[in-house]
Amino acid sequence: MAVANVKATFNCDIKKIWDTVTSLENYSWRSDLDRIEIINENQFIEYTKEGYATHFKITCIKQYNRWEFDIENSNMKGHWIGMFSFENGITTINFTEEVSAKKMLMKPFIGAYLKKQQATYISDLKKAIS
Repeated sequence: MAVANVKATFNCDIKKIWDTVTSLENYSWRSDLDRIEIINENQFIEYTKEGYATHFKITCIKQYNRWEFDIENSNMKGHWIGMFSFENGITTINFTEEVSAKKMLMKPFIGAYLKKQQATYISDLKKAIS
């Protein structure tokens, strides 16, 4: 199992970050996504620009504090935890992803893949917020 963690701070209200990150309708700020298909209130599918699908099942929502979901696609399965906090005008996010590769060939690369995905996500989010 690979674990990747990323933390970032934003000089803005927590509501702006929360609304941006948790919106399944407004995802145009994500450079890696083509579309999101909402299955129901707890499940959705993200499609990359190449058409690769990843399924998500929301397991915890605590507004402005915590968002969690299970993740699965043909290469991996895991869990994502997003923690949000606000203090002195600064919003901090702390995202942790624990993923197991489904294919032996993927195991050596899964950690690097997660770090790359997280870096892209944070870069996109910073652009969206500014």
